[in-house]
Amino acid sequence: MTSDAGIERAQRADARRNVERILDAAEACLARDPDASMADIAAAAGLGRVTVYGHFASRPALVEAVVRRVLAKADAALEAVNLSGDAAPAFTRLVQATWQVTMRSGRLLVAAERALPAETVLQAHTGRLEERVRDFIATAQDQGAFRRDLSAAWLMTVFHAVLHAAANEIDNGRLDAAEAPDVIARTMLSVLQA
Repeated sequence: MTSDAGIERAQRADARRNVERILDAAEACLARDPDASMADIAAAAGLGRVTVYGHFASRPALVEAVVRRVLAKADAALEAVNLSGDAAPAFTRLVQATWQVTMRSGRLLVAAERALPAETVLQAHTGRLEERVRDFIATAQDQGAFRRDLSAAWLMTVFHAVLHAAANEIDNGRLDAAEAPDVIARTMLSVLQA
């Protein structure tokens, strides 16, 4: 005979598996189509819409959860980027690595900007991922490689805006994804350099 505690543990494990299936499906669907519906995501997860809504009360709540999950993966990937040496080549390496992570997420960035308030998107980026870039910029400023008349926080905000603008330009067919890292790096270095 199964105990009540055993049943509860099995239900919690099943719920965790469902959440992972939903997040996996949402990430894949939104990467392809930033307007993917909850029904599309439920179908991709092999679950009913009621189950999806049972875990995520709204599409924006699900999009936010996916964005936070992807950003946590991005943070882990960017931890390995070598930011030593001259600031400009190091920044270019950072842009290339950041863009690879962004492109793996496909159109998720566009989905986030469409579904979530700008403040929520900005808050999702806070943490070690943002700190790493801001610290790098601040160090380059201290070394005289990057301009000092603007704060590292503001320059980080500009970088964030340029990344999002590039994703939107690709989504609208006005920028080639393969050219984006170079365009982003050159744009940002023209802003960053003293």
